[in-house]
Parts: sequence; structure tokens; C-alpha cells
Amino acid sequence: MATSVASALHWWARRKGDQQAVVVGEDAVTYRELQDWSGRIARRLVGQGVSPGDRVGLLSANNVEWVASAWGIIKAGGVLVPLNPRLVASELHTLLADAGAGIVLVADAHEAALKEVVALGHDLDVMGLDEIGRMRAGEQDDFRIDLAPEDPVAILFTSGSTGLSKGVVCTNRTLLDIVFENSLTDPGMHPGARTLLLLPLAFTPGLVYGVVITGVLGGTLVAEREMKPSRAVALIEKHRITVMFGVPLIYQALAAAPEFADADLSSLDTAIIGGAAVPMPLLNAYAAKGVVLRQIYGMTEVGGVATATWPEEAAEHPDKCGSGNVFTEIKVVRDDGTECDPDEDGEILMRGPGVTPGYWRDPENSAKALRDGWLHSGDLGRRDAQGRLTFVDRLKDLIITGGINVSPFELEAVIAKIPGVTEVAVIAAPDDRFGETPAAIVSGDSLDAATIVEECNRQMADYKVPRYVIVRDEPLPRLPSGKIAKPAIRTEYADISATHQKVR
Repeated sequence: MATSVASALHWWARRKGDQQAVVVGEDAVTYRELQDWSGRIARRLVGQGVSPGDRVGLLSANNVEWVASAWGIIKAGGVLVPLNPRLVASELHTLLADAGAGIVLVADAHEAALKEVVALGHDLDVMGLDEIGRMRAGEQDDFRIDLAPEDPVAILFTSGSTGLSKGVVCTNRTLLDIVFENSLTDPGMHPGARTLLLLPLAFTPGLVYGVVITGVLGGTLVAEREMKPSRAVALIEKHRITVMFGVPLIYQALAAAPEFADADLSSLDTAIIGGAAVPMPLLNAYAAKGVVLRQIYGMTEVGGVATATWPEEAAEHPDKCGSGNVFTEIKVVRDDGTECDPDEDGEILMRGPGVTPGYWRDPENSAKALRDGWLHSGDLGRRDAQGRLTFVDRLKDLIITGGINVSPFELEAVIAKIPGVTEVAVIAAPDDRFGETPAAIVSGDSLDAATIVEECNRQMADYKVPRYVIVRDEPLPRLPSGKIAKPAIRTEYADISATHQKVR
């Protein structure tokens, strides 16, 4: 058979079939069990009409069924479309329509949302994870469809500055190259790695680092259904975790747990952190435990991580994000494309084996992002004389709250439809817990914050709903072109967290 990410399961099932492959809560699956279970799922999907290249959605919170289903979809030759379980029906409808998915594997808790998606006009076949669970027991099954290197394996949706969903294509080759590159540079990501995942499996780190990298390396993925800091600290000790990743919010929660002070974290060789600024006290708290928090820079378009601080430089350069990787190059350029001088701000560009070949069925955005072999990030950064990268700001207008991207455009589109709203601008407000949180500045008549929050809650996931809502009588400032002047609004409300109360 052709080499594929799923080939690894077959190998590890033969070599160490009794080793735990996945642990979620109190449930665990060995490599032999995972190999056979995912083979049965793949065979069932093919029997129900899934052909190579067909997109298959997966909607569930973290559980062993999610992991088995993901591998089953890949083995069937399908293209996995992970769906954030916090999304509401209208959001799911958009993503499933963009992907062209005709079947979704779904947990009971989300079947009602899918019924709403069908009511919105999307024709779907649905397979419940309870049915997936019944396939757990059975005969040995090594079924798998061959994959070519350039075949798409997954589509990971991300929000751009326009607010339109963009499906980042991960091919068999890009995923295998990401595994290889990380195994060369990250001491915790080695054969037999033990990974702790405190994020949803449906997110980029969950699929790429949790499922694929750990699985291909024959390691053990320990994933939690929900983040419980004290339990997470205990899991690091119990499973001798070698690698974990997350946003500062996660590391802060663990450090605040009473068990942290006496915990043995000596097994943790790789601890990568990103998605928001990392406070020095947090770095120091882990350093005192012998753990180096490595600041990263990356995006879904490069599989999550393009560069990370070298461990030996993390303490001296905590704001730096490293200087690339073995095969991944970073540069910072001016508007004319020429490379910036040291300490000069410009756009961050990347190229390497993990870079996506493009966005799903979106040649226009693919051409904008991928030029002359480089991925244009839309982010502002600078490099020092030694080539170390510092992330400065987003050229794109995304808000990153708790490490999750939120598009101001998407929020503005929802709020603009509320009766009485004349105009709206959504900006990022600083937040001690989430790093940033959305703030809506609204102009109009007969408006109140509660109505705006209620409508946002109805139409989108809770992390997107603004925590600050400012209703003003005067119009929003505008540029000469007529566009709303976001820079002026950010300046005017720079102290919003100190001058205004949160509305939720």
C-alpha cells in the first residue's frame, strides 16, 4: 500500500499492539484496538458510499470515538472536516457547505444542531457516534484505502480578516512532513511520545499534534473532555507526559492549581505556548519546575507551528519565537517585497514542508496567500540580527481570545442586522484571562447591550460574543474613503477594560 499517515497505525498495532494509543478520561484504546476499530469504521463508510476525496464532517466533544472516527475517515480515503462542537447551526451550515460535506459523524449532544443545518437546506447523511461505539468490538480489520502524497487528508477551517471561512487543506505529504520535522527538533516528540491535550480535538493542535503526530510516532495521546487544572497536573505525573501545548490561559490554570507546587513535571521535555502574550511570571513559574515554556509562532496554514523559541534561549528571549525550523524558513518583508533590516517591522512570510497547498476550492485567496513559494501571513513581525522572530501585531483584523481566532467582520455582520443599529465596529479589548476579548462599539437608536448580547448568543458560539458593548449616539469615525476608522476607534477605546464594565 502507498505510504500514508494511517500506515503508522498498522505498524504500531503489530509492534506494540497492547500499548495505549489514546486515553480520554477513564477510557483507553490500545494500538491494536484502534487499528481494528478505525478499519471497521472505514469499511462502513466506504460501504455507505464514501469515495476517495469525499469530505466527511466530525462533530463531537473529546472522546475516544472522535479519534477512532478521524482515523476511520482517513482510512476510507475521505477528507476529514473537524467541526468545533461549540458552533451553532448557522455556523456549521456555512462550513459544511463550503467543504461540500455530504456525511457527518456526530455525537448525540449535537444531533439537534445538525437537524437545524438540514432545515437550513443542507442535505446530510448522519452517523451517530453511538453507532461508531458499537463498532469497537469485532474481528481484526486492517482495511485502508491507498493515499497518494498529494491527496487531501483534512480541511481545517480558519477565519480570515474578511470573516469568510477558509478551508486550509492538509495533504498526506504535508502531515507526514510536519511529523518528520518536529521529530528532529522537539525532544518531547519522539517515538513513544506521550502527549497531553487540554484543547478540543477538532482544533488544529488537537488533530495535527495530538492525533497525527502522536499516532505516527507510536505515542500515547492523553486528551481531556474538559480542562480541570488539578486533574491535568496529576495526568502529567501519571502518564509521564513528554509534550504538551496550549495557550497561556491553560498554563496559567495549571500553575494556579494547588497540586502544581509539589508536582513532578520532570518528564515534560516539550512545552509549547502561543496564541497570546506570555507573562514573565508564568515563564518563571514553570522554569522553577524545570520546564521551559517555548513561545511559538504559526497558523493553521502551516499546520500550527512554524517556529518556536530554542529551549536554551527561552529565558533570555521570552518574547522571541525562534528563527524557523530545520526545513521551515521565516522572513520579514516590506510592502515592496524586499527583506527588512534587523529590528525593522514588516510582514511575516514562511515556506516549508508543512505549508498548505492552498485553501479548499478557493483559488483567489490561495493566490493571495501563496506567492512565489512563500506563505504571506498577514502578520506584522521583526527579526533581530540573529534571525530570531518577534510577533508584533496582526495586519489582519483578527481577535485572538483564549487562543481562538474571532473575526470582527463576522460579529459586525450579526450586530449590523439588529434593528436600530446604524453602524458597528468590533475591536479587541485586553483581558486578563483570555488575552483579548471582543468589544462592540455600536451607534444607533433605542439600543441596549442586553439585546445585542442576546442576538449574538443566538447566532454564534459563546467565545465570539462581545464582553464589552458600548452604545453611543454619535457616528463612528470614518476614513476619507468612507470606511470606518478602526485605528481611531482603537485609540479612543484603548482603556475600555478600565473605563467600562463587562456586559457578561
